[in-house]
Amino acid sequence: MRAARFALAVAMTAWLGYGGAAAGNYGNYAQESLDHYFRFEYQVSPNATRPVVSGYVYNMNPGVPVERMQVAVQSLDAAGNVVGTTSTWVLGGVPPGNRAYFTTHAVPANSYRVQVLFFDWGSRGTSN
Repeated sequence: MRAARFALAVAMTAWLGYGGAAAGNYGNYAQESLDHYFRFEYQVSPNATRPVVSGYVYNMNPGVPVERMQVAVQSLDAAGNVVGTTSTWVLGGVPPGNRAYFTTHAVPANSYRVQVLFFDWGSRGTSN
């Protein structure tokens, strides 16, 4: 177990050094700010083992794409307390003013909340 924690620490250090926590990711935004830029539509489907949460994340920013987005799915009990969390990557980017699909298994619960966990703003592009 100690070796696994050490390997995780080394991987996280390398990831942070590479720029995984660079400006533009979730760490620089309050959830209220993210709600201005992103909107979720999702549904929960029963499954033999665990419910599946799938849907779309919308990039409300008309001029900048989103790259490397990860979303968190929080499983909530009847009182609204988090009883489990899973995460998944949004495959591909989220084009400006458009949407992208995500899906993941979740911990069984009364309700669910989907939020942005991580993202990078992409390049606006240049006209040459």
